[in-house]
Amino acid sequence: MSDHESTYVPKTGIEKWLDSRLPIIRFGADYMALPTPRNLNYWYTFGGILMLCLVIQIVTGIVLAMHYVPNTEMAFASVERIMRDVNGGWLIRYVHANGASMFFIAVYLHMLRGLYYGSYKAPREIIWILGCVIFFLMIATAFLGYVLPWGQMSFWGAEVITNLIGAVPVVGEPLLIWLRGGPAIDNATLNRFFSLHYLLPFVIFGVVVLHLWALHTSGQNNPAGVLIPKERTAKDTLPFHPYFTVKDGFAIILFLILFALFVFYMPNALGHADNYIPANPLVTPAHIVPEWYMLPFYAILRAIPDKFGGVLAMFGAIGVLFVIPWLDTSRVRSMRYRPTMKVFFVIFVIVGLGLGWCGAQLPDAQVVPGMPSFMLLDGQLNSYLWLTRLLTAYYFAFFLIIMPWVGLKETPLPVPASVSEPVLDGGIPEKKG
Repeated sequence: MSDHESTYVPKTGIEKWLDSRLPIIRFGADYMALPTPRNLNYWYTFGGILMLCLVIQIVTGIVLAMHYVPNTEMAFASVERIMRDVNGGWLIRYVHANGASMFFIAVYLHMLRGLYYGSYKAPREIIWILGCVIFFLMIATAFLGYVLPWGQMSFWGAEVITNLIGAVPVVGEPLLIWLRGGPAIDNATLNRFFSLHYLLPFVIFGVVVLHLWALHTSGQNNPAGVLIPKERTAKDTLPFHPYFTVKDGFAIILFLILFALFVFYMPNALGHADNYIPANPLVTPAHIVPEWYMLPFYAILRAIPDKFGGVLAMFGAIGVLFVIPWLDTSRVRSMRYRPTMKVFFVIFVIVGLGLGWCGAQLPDAQVVPGMPSFMLLDGQLNSYLWLTRLLTAYYFAFFLIIMPWVGLKETPLPVPASVSEPVLDGGIPEKKG
């Protein structure tokens, strides 16, 4: 599919003039006509959903920036003014706040689909790596945005996370001072976070363009995980438009219904009540917790007793995603034909949900009589802590041990010779040899 030739023909003088200087219309037309595997299912619609989420976040963010005041004395009040006095301000703010959660729901499903179907394997390593860059930038942008309302959870979340940076040897302290703009979180910090939060979505958009460019070059993966040879392109593919634009459109409509359900009926369900209290440096909340989509990484951070070790584990949990193409040793892409790996993948999904649950729990220790001393924390057993450590161990083992080992030892099921074979031949792959 990377050998797809352009079929666009400029029709007007303006199109011909523009095409000879900046072939942007040709790029769009070629993308619409891109040969796409005919067996793509609805798990492949999250790319379009994510693009819509990004546009919504950028547009609503620009409007909110027109009214927001990045000052510690006025930030909280400016958010309330947006909600009460700006025409449609409540809607813009709720769309932006819930849009972040919808963005992460879609990106997690998108990444899990890529893991399950082996979309990171050659020749698509760059597509996967660029996707991981987007994910990392999303986390950074979300954290910066969480600080801006300047409620209790905003302030103390910033205090906790920025203090973690100070735990890095040698460069940690200077980096902490630079990020905060001083020795403590204040106006300079809020200004920096506001500037970076406004900038990073446009950086994300630029990386998305590279992501789509790499996809256009290497071609789309498919649920069967088989490469489509040039001689079978006509039989195994369909033009992206209208076949898959219609499918994407239907999925987007369903996603927008879910989005609207949160915006109009439970806009604060995914937020924290303490963030409706103005920031007070003298009053520490009972439980400092990030947004739900960061809870798994927050749990990993808390699982490590050493502060710097926790920081390494948290960033390592994201960093390991970048090297997955070289950790998976299996020659079969799709887990449809890898029964053993499929079981470990289901456990991995459950572990991810479990880490999110553990990250949301209060850090209070629980006394369990008769427990061995090595399982005690300050003389008490913290059950959530040890469950979190167990789940964290599996998270890293999945990538660093299970994925390479199973790829070498597993006997996969027969893989179809083409994407159309399971349908046209009754689902029975050709016998090899």
